[in-house]
Amino acid sequence: MAEPKENVLMEKIVSLCKRRGFIYQSSEIYGGINGFWDYGPLGAELKRNVKELWWNTMTRLRDDVVGLEATIIMAPAIWKASGHVDTFSDPMIDCKTCKGRFRADQTDEIACPQKPSKCVNECHGEKTAPRAFNLMFQTYVGPLQDDSAVAYLRPETAQAIFAQFKNVLETSRQKVPFGIAQVGKAFRNEVTPRNFTFRSREFEQMELEFFIKPDEVIEAISGSVATVPDPGHPGEPQPNWGWQAWHQYWVEERVAFYERIGLSRHTLGFHVQTPEELAHYARATTDILFKFPFSKRDGQGELKGEELEGIAARSDFDLSQHQRCSGKPMGVFDDELRTAWGKLPKEKQDDLWRRYCENRKKYLTKTGVTDEAATKQATEDANGLAKGQYIPHVIEPSAGVDRLILALLTNAYSDATKTDEKGKVETTVVLKFHPRVAPIKVGVMPLLKNKPELVTKAHEVRDLLRPWMNVFYDDGGSIGRRYARQDEAGTPFCLTIDFDTLGEKPELLNTVTLRHRDDGRQERLAIGDLLTWLLPKIR
Repeated sequence: MAEPKENVLMEKIVSLCKRRGFIYQSSEIYGGINGFWDYGPLGAELKRNVKELWWNTMTRLRDDVVGLEATIIMAPAIWKASGHVDTFSDPMIDCKTCKGRFRADQTDEIACPQKPSKCVNECHGEKTAPRAFNLMFQTYVGPLQDDSAVAYLRPETAQAIFAQFKNVLETSRQKVPFGIAQVGKAFRNEVTPRNFTFRSREFEQMELEFFIKPDEVIEAISGSVATVPDPGHPGEPQPNWGWQAWHQYWVEERVAFYERIGLSRHTLGFHVQTPEELAHYARATTDILFKFPFSKRDGQGELKGEELEGIAARSDFDLSQHQRCSGKPMGVFDDELRTAWGKLPKEKQDDLWRRYCENRKKYLTKTGVTDEAATKQATEDANGLAKGQYIPHVIEPSAGVDRLILALLTNAYSDATKTDEKGKVETTVVLKFHPRVAPIKVGVMPLLKNKPELVTKAHEVRDLLRPWMNVFYDDGGSIGRRYARQDEAGTPFCLTIDFDTLGEKPELLNTVTLRHRDDGRQERLAIGDLLTWLLPKIR
């Protein structure tokens, strides 16, 4: 069998990340630790930019979303209620010959540790039968390490939002529909971390839980549930939107976010999960994909893409689970529903009551509640509609920060090889980041570092811009070399302070040369106009 071809582009990206300080392997001086990565100076800035743009977009620029920052370790009962303790596992196999351990569903892709160039199926050693491997990292809280002290590092950030739902609702002056956003670390003890930072054991998530009224409540209040054109953005939210409209709205909002940071729609893909793929509680899930170099290919040889973000319509499963397991109410009171319900004809009340009761019973029986107990509880829940009470449903856009960073690096990477007149071959690399996410926004350069008047003016320009953006001052080597260094770091703009800046040409006094990264174009700008010109492009 032919040896698998190396993924040249991924090798270049990994090399660049180490060389320029984007990403290093964790604990590298001790041989590294698989599945953990550290972000260097440029990587930390890139990651911070992405998270702040997400946060601003999802919370500060909206009236209907608030934030949360919860602890990494929470009560173990939360993970029992969410299903993670019992079902959050991957099938794992061991090879009795090479002693490798692999996910059973990925044996076609994973390299054998004893024969790195071979795939697992080429290692003919006897394999164990697949067995479940829980992905949560276990730890202990308190001085004793016994069963009573067991806790877990969170495998996702979402559950804290559900657990704190009532506190946030009562303190934030929000009403359904509204959302709670969180950015934070999560941990999964992956059997086989792979593809650089794509699948890691420690990573960050950006998650929104957007709580909405059940369709039966919308119909009771508005008379009907809106239908929206598909595909396409449904527009500004409307009072008569049900879960389908809200789900489509958030898919399009998330795509618009990616477009604003440089990932055009044609670089993305979409996967609408089939009924067989959906989680048992989900009504719909759309995955937004990015075509990474390591993505699988379709029958035509085109990259299919890997998941960047999933947008799921999760029904009322999560709040219902925490209500059932904690004994604490997770429902809301809606005076508009109570008033509207009283005005409905009896047959309409009966129809909405029946549908809501059936949905609640379906949830309860799926969680193992007996038919008799489920019928009783569902009846009580449906009776609450007349009192203006219900458990909200939720739409969940959940994105991985580290995957997005890798997508941005992949999308931005460009290189070219040139041979000069002496036959010397040189490869230049340009990272074409959108200015909004670029780690360094502006490089500031005096034409000559041995001319104090140029250096002084360059420092003035740097200090003018630094409160507003990340600026890199560079006076080492030729201007061409300095430009090349900034291109490789992804800096979109460079400012050169030259003798015209000092008034050698009186009409150019206090102007600088602004150089554009992507095409090398240059123009003169007045120092006093720099902020006005730059700020709209980097925000």
